[in-house]
Amino acid sequence: MSIICGLPLVECVYCLACVRWAWKRCLHTAGHDSETWGFAATQEFEPVPRLCRYILAVYEDDLRNPLWAPPGGYGINPDWLLLRKTYKDTRGRAPPYILYLDHDHADIVLAIRGLNLARESDYAVLLDNKLGKRKFDGGYVHNGLLKAAGWVMDAECEILRELVEKYPNYTLTFAGHSLGSGVAAALSMVVVQNRDRLGNIERKRVRCYAIAPARCMSLNLAVRYADVINSVVLQASYQNLFCLVEESLSFL
Repeated sequence: MSIICGLPLVECVYCLACVRWAWKRCLHTAGHDSETWGFAATQEFEPVPRLCRYILAVYEDDLRNPLWAPPGGYGINPDWLLLRKTYKDTRGRAPPYILYLDHDHADIVLAIRGLNLARESDYAVLLDNKLGKRKFDGGYVHNGLLKAAGWVMDAECEILRELVEKYPNYTLTFAGHSLGSGVAAALSMVVVQNRDRLGNIERKRVRCYAIAPARCMSLNLAVRYADVINSVVLQASYQNLFCLVEESLSFL
């Protein structure tokens, strides 16, 4: 019939259906997913604003003389800042991060910055992936983010082990935004799978707060590590929309 009419009707219908599906996916926001969810308890959300400030602090060159501090500051005591890694230190294998010993909240925090639009190395990490390329603990993870997490783990394993052993009542928290959230989430899974490298730290002491998280693991892993990884998504988040667009394009 398509040949007789001179129009590829079947192909047109198929293309229109794909465009309609992609358009609906682009309009889909986290609000649709969470509209039936319950409210988080106060103690569950309490660390989020504080950790967001710690992540923002990674962007500063000198926390004693900050240039872009938010109202109220970063809430960081510079004397408790144990290390700060820049792109030069990571050689582009992972985004910059800081390690902060938060005595006020009994927390060892490794905070990772988000995507730098001017850094090719960040794009290299983000684009180093193919569907089904990297298996992990019975599921699939983003290859580039897992490699970045592995680099951070190898680089900071010794100091993290010393800290969790020296402060047995402190939690170990990984926090990140955007690209950094994917690295933080992958890093938390690596730590849980290799707890012996950190003095056999208890799983309940390991936490991750992924702010505007990148899509970095299969659903079964997200469920399995739900007690460790906390995702924080603004309902109109650009990062969330970007992930949906990426998913849509992968099917076209």
